[in-house]
Amino acid sequence: MTTDYHGQHAAVLGLGRSGQAAAHLLLDSGARVTVLDSGEPAARRGVAERLSSRGARVVLGNDALRCVEEFDFAVLSPGIDPTAPLAQRAVESGIPLVGEIELAFRHCRCPVVAVTGTNGKTTTTGLVAALLGAAGLSVEACGNIGLPFSDVAARSAALDAVIVEISSFQLETTETFRPKVAVWTNFSANHLDRYPDVASYRAAKLRIFERQTADDFAVVNAREELPPLRARRVTFTAARATEADFTLGPDGSIRHRGQAILSLAETHLRGPHNAENLMAALGAGHCLGVDFTAMRPGALAYLPPAHRGEFVAEIDGVTWINDSKSTNLDALAQALRGAGQGVVLIAGGKNKGFDFAPLAGLVGEHVKAAVLIGEMREDIARDWAGAVSCHPVDGLAVAVVQAAALARPGDTVLFSPGTSSFDMFRDYEERGDFFKQLTHQIKPNQPKKT
Repeated sequence: MTTDYHGQHAAVLGLGRSGQAAAHLLLDSGARVTVLDSGEPAARRGVAERLSSRGARVVLGNDALRCVEEFDFAVLSPGIDPTAPLAQRAVESGIPLVGEIELAFRHCRCPVVAVTGTNGKTTTTGLVAALLGAAGLSVEACGNIGLPFSDVAARSAALDAVIVEISSFQLETTETFRPKVAVWTNFSANHLDRYPDVASYRAAKLRIFERQTADDFAVVNAREELPPLRARRVTFTAARATEADFTLGPDGSIRHRGQAILSLAETHLRGPHNAENLMAALGAGHCLGVDFTAMRPGALAYLPPAHRGEFVAEIDGVTWINDSKSTNLDALAQALRGAGQGVVLIAGGKNKGFDFAPLAGLVGEHVKAAVLIGEMREDIARDWAGAVSCHPVDGLAVAVVQAAALARPGDTVLFSPGTSSFDMFRDYEERGDFFKQLTHQIKPNQPKKT
């Protein structure tokens, strides 16, 4: 679907990557563009100058909050809460809000595969792109994975498909968004610092299916209880007792309706959660008519993304794993199940409105010691009291030193925070990179001279 914005006056709220991409897309469409960003002006001068050179008007800092003009609509970047002052000024003025994902979709000229869920979105998105690319299709992955959808939509006429990782925040402001294939990886409580309850968070996620018809596909986890869907449903699960179109055999094979496609051991992926991510990706490709044999090379070559169960080093017989993308309890639980026994866990971070008590049993089963950081460290220590020895510390650097002292040969130091990083870091990537830097600074014990 395309929309003619020629001559319309658009406000773009936020000057992050998505806001910049939306502004360029609107300028290419002939719209008059004003970009409003209430953040620190000095940090945005360079980007502002580049957009100004293309004809956009850019208003920064407090001036953005005071800007009063007649706009036909406003584009909301996903990083801006709809209740934030910048967005509320538009709402109070009666200006229609359009999300960046919605704007990009209206310009997209090829089929869209959209991936949402609480965990596994990035891996599944990357897998879909890898499988389809190996099968000879021209595709790009974008959205919450890093590259804005608006960047890709501008060149989508030359693509066979766009694969969009999409968060609940991005889905909040969709109206006509209708993916040909919608993938639902799983669901668990998250983002309760933004949503009033789990039901509200789930409702935002479910918007991915809202505009689909019987001509579309919904690739969903068979263990999820979803409302009736208009799209054709394709199911997957790694749970042994659950029936689905895609399943995990007792021999570790990924199967489609009983027929083995490939073995998980042949890939670089490990654990039942990654088996489900691979099933979801295979299901998405199958919905687009791609043969499993053609997708197989992509599955075998795919490497997991950084910060998700990423091997960092083995030092003095201790394995160090970076799972910084673990930003909720379900992701932490998956990491623990895949790590085995003898785990020294580094966890904690921003208080997102949920407690860690539900994981006490699992922690007691897998973890020999927990080193806790961030706003949540004392709360987690109380939640896990009696289940494991807890060590609240100040900061990640101290945590790595403490974990190294607690670990013994054969153990695994697992950095899987279970919550977000915004109390200490810009994002999970910066957090994970710092953990890897600290790990590589550990000096191995020198053998004693005889």
